[in-house]
Order: sequence, then structure tokens, then C-alpha cells
Amino acid sequence: MVLKIGILGAARVAPMAIVEPAARREDVEIVAIAAARPGKAEAFARAHNIPRFYRSYEDVIADSEVDVIYNALPPHSHARFSILALEAGKHVLCEKPFAMSGPEARTMVAAGRRCGRRIIEAFHDRYHPIFLYLLELVASGRLGRISSLKGVFNHSIGPDGGEFRHIPEFGGGALMDLGCYPVHWCRSLLNEEPSIVAARCKMSDTGVDEEMNAWLRFPSGVTAEIETRMSPSWDMHARFEVAAEHGTVILINSLLPHRGHSVLETINGKFREFTIAGGTTFDYQLGAIVTAIRSGSPMPTEGTDPIGNMDTIDAIYQAAGVMRDGVEQLIS
Repeated sequence: MVLKIGILGAARVAPMAIVEPAARREDVEIVAIAAARPGKAEAFARAHNIPRFYRSYEDVIADSEVDVIYNALPPHSHARFSILALEAGKHVLCEKPFAMSGPEARTMVAAGRRCGRRIIEAFHDRYHPIFLYLLELVASGRLGRISSLKGVFNHSIGPDGGEFRHIPEFGGGALMDLGCYPVHWCRSLLNEEPSIVAARCKMSDTGVDEEMNAWLRFPSGVTAEIETRMSPSWDMHARFEVAAEHGTVILINSLLPHRGHSVLETINGKFREFTIAGGTTFDYQLGAIVTAIRSGSPMPTEGTDPIGNMDTIDAIYQAAGVMRDGVEQLIS
């Protein structure tokens, strides 16, 4: 059976995230796309050999041939159209950040359960052999007890051209767009939900957080620092540091490892630097989705996981004193 996918939004990430991985498989096909801007969906469809294009997102969702919706819209449109897709009997791969808030994430996950369909957050790097290696290393006990983590993702994003990451009501901000990754790295490695010790941010002229630092504590006693910046002079600086009883591990660019990455590992005084062969993170994510839909097996980026990530993001904003219009504040 070929899994047929419809895309909401002709986003810049869509070719790399879903179109190209689908083209490398025989059991997946992109069959439709919609975009709000006139001519955008048609141009995208022609460029990527997609048979149908629509002006309305609802039309893609209503397409009887579509099995899975890839929601690549800005965050403020994730809940509305993902829930519409679930109610239409489609599975959903929803771009990060999953929602505008933890409560909204709960509504989306509940809709998936009610409709008997999967709704998965697109943390593609979680499925790559690099992150799986780190999980296996920690589980093996070779590192010993973890003491601290530091997750960094800095990448310059300017406000030009109506960039939604600089629009508060669209779900913009460095923490939402970039920082959601290091938050997810820490939570995924420890399989725990943190409390926020402190947070501070630098706001942009557009009213979103341009830079954010946060300090977290997990129930096991592990501390973590999150750093994320979309201010000028950064270019895909992604780094995850794990300090433990017997040594350290640093992942450099585990986010897009096919563009170059390193694993720096020191255990019991022995250092080695290496890479881990593999395809793109998006290929592994799509493969995991196909397997999960066919077998019914759970995925690590669905269910309570996107809720936990959004709850943590909400709490960091609260600790930094950032009040977001229309977003429920959970921490008193």
C-alpha cells in the first residue's frame, strides 16, 4: 500500500522535510498541496511533480486520496487545520512547535485519540542514528549518572518579507522556532519533565524573543541550560552537551547531520571524535511514520511528548516574564 500525503503550506522546509524523502521511497507519494498565496501552490506542485494543487487548505484535507496531512503552516494554524484533518480521518505530521501552548497541544492530542488517528510532531532528528546512539550510550551505563545538559540552537532569522517567526500572534520567537529543539533533546534523553529555575530573554523590535536562555532542573536532579538565538551572525549552530559521571558527549549538528556533524566523546579519560553514517533525519522520520501507521506501534514524538514540550516552552516564557497575547499562562 502506498501512503499518500497532502501538504498544507508551500513552506521552505517542505521539499527537504517531506517531498524529497517521499521521492526516495516507493511506498509514499505526495499527491496534493495547498497554499494561501495565489499561484504559490501551483508553482510548488509543478516544481515537485505533485499532481494536484489547491488554494484552500480544506480542499487538501477533503481530498479522498490523502492518507496523511503534513501541516507546514505557522504555529497559529497548527491546531485548527490539524484537528480538521484528524476529524476528516487523516493522520497528521505537524511541524514544530506543535502548538501555541500546552493547553492547545492537549486539545490536538485529544482530537487524535477521539478520531482514532495519529498526530505526530515533526522532531525529525529524534529518529536519526546519532540521537539513537546517544540514547543507547546513556542506557548502557557507560557514561554513569548524568549531571548536566546544555542544548544550544542559534540561527539568524531576520524580519524581512513578513517572516512569521517575527510575528507574535503567529507563534514567532526564538524559543518557539529554534529553542523547541534543545528543550526536546533534554526531555527526550532523560524521559522526564523539568521545572524552570530561571529564564531571561532579549526581545526584538517586532515583539518576539530574539534570544532566550533558560535553566532547568529535572526530577532526577539533572540540571540543563537552554540557549537559543535568532539574532544576527549565527548560521545553524546546534550543539548538545551531556556531562556525566564517567565523561562527556557532545553532539555537533545532530539536527541536520547530512550537512556535516561530529560526535565528541570522552569516557574514562579516553577521547574520540567520530561521525555516524546515515541518511537525512527526514528520511528516518518518514520511515518511522510509515512503520507506525502500518503496525500501530507508538512513536516517541506523539501523545504526551508534544504536550510536555509545549508545557516547558510555556513555563520558560513565564519565567522570562514574556506575556504572549492569547496564550494561556500556566505558571502562577
